[in-house]
Amino acid sequence: MSVLVREPARPTQLRNWPHAWLLAVATVCLGAFMGQLDASIVTLTYRPVGAEFGTSLAGVQWVSLSYLLTLAALLIPVGRLADTHGRKLLYLYGFVVFTVASVACGLAPTLGWLIAFRVVQGIGAAMLQANSVALITTSAPPSRMRAALGIQAAAQAVGLALGPTVGGLIVSTLGWRWVFGINVPIGVLAVVAGVFLLPRTHQRSTATTWDFTGLALLLTATTAGLLGLSSLSGLALPGWVPPHLFWIAAAAVLGVLARQRWAAAPLLDPALLRSRTVDTGLIGALGAYLILFGPLVLVPVVLTSAGSSELHAGLVLTALPAGFALAATAGERLLPKTLTDRDRCLVGAVLIVVATGVLAVAPLTQAWLAPMLGALGIALGIFTPANNSLVMRSIPIQAAGTGGGLVNMTRSLGTALGVALVTLALHLRPADATPLTGPRTALLSLTAVAVILLLSAWLVRRPDRDPGCLPPR
Repeated sequence: MSVLVREPARPTQLRNWPHAWLLAVATVCLGAFMGQLDASIVTLTYRPVGAEFGTSLAGVQWVSLSYLLTLAALLIPVGRLADTHGRKLLYLYGFVVFTVASVACGLAPTLGWLIAFRVVQGIGAAMLQANSVALITTSAPPSRMRAALGIQAAAQAVGLALGPTVGGLIVSTLGWRWVFGINVPIGVLAVVAGVFLLPRTHQRSTATTWDFTGLALLLTATTAGLLGLSSLSGLALPGWVPPHLFWIAAAAVLGVLARQRWAAAPLLDPALLRSRTVDTGLIGALGAYLILFGPLVLVPVVLTSAGSSELHAGLVLTALPAGFALAATAGERLLPKTLTDRDRCLVGAVLIVVATGVLAVAPLTQAWLAPMLGALGIALGIFTPANNSLVMRSIPIQAAGTGGGLVNMTRSLGTALGVALVTLALHLRPADATPLTGPRTALLSLTAVAVILLLSAWLVRRPDRDPGCLPPR
């Protein structure tokens, strides 16, 4: 029974090996790879899932949104739970839940059941993602933290890069249900590796109370807001529902903000948000993933509507995450070592603005899409690891799980907003609308977000110069 509630120790010889942290990072990368592979594969199933269950894009998008909302709601509380009871323990259980839920998704008899199983899958993913950044930052030496986070970002990017191609191939041959089966062998391997290669949690938080009210308010705000956007995107709801959903979302947001001031143990620890570096870094994380996932929904819709197959659309789309992977792995070596994390964020943000701007005005053909998506991926790959490093260096080690959950929560919200924003643009501005089509509207919106991303990078201060920052670790 103790095996189920206690973190198993690594073999002594491995624990004493100077490079053991690399094995821990590699194990965490299995989860990073699987999570992003699943995220990018699912976007290729929208058309066949909609055809099988007879629903619109506004309904099918909830296959993604249900998963992302669950992630956003649970990442911070799961991170706190891991800080208290052990990050390795919850990480391993996360793999088990995610893998079993993947099997259930592949067997779902209706769209409702598929969405429900995706919620369960999101619970497992929250247990993984809330601990991934914390496991890396507590395993890697401080001097190698940015490199370790870059390796994790590269694993995520490889999962994203393979997702469109593998997903397109599976959907075109075996059918959409089999895209969930690919998680099973990866999950089994990751559980075995995690038992032996991940370090136990040595510095734990003493927090014993949980802000369930704050959690309920956060879930209400995100769900109501995205449901409201979906209703504007074509989801079949009565006309009086959307305004009420937005009012509920606004009230819940105000409730979350008010609760943080007087709750004994608020969901969003005000101490962690006292630093400009953390605040602007979280805005950057949200914006970067909104821009990353927007094209993952948009490009398959554009190309398949023009007659391309899911496989062909996946091959073109692969350029985006492939560029991300290239920059995340090679950027550490190719960019000048004198560049600080803030400098790298600024370089990446400028390139993101340029790439999204060109995409917004260039022809939406394969000849333009592939290279420009690749350039956008490179820009995001430069920005993301440096941005994550800035945030995590400003958070104390005993709150690493909470901080990692905060980073991943904002990325999940960014991903959900990217899906919802593109779906809304495609619905409000059909492909034959002139002069501004749905795809153009979506890309111009991504460009506007990129400008905000650049502004947030400019406002970042170095942790040691920010009087509101938490002490460096």
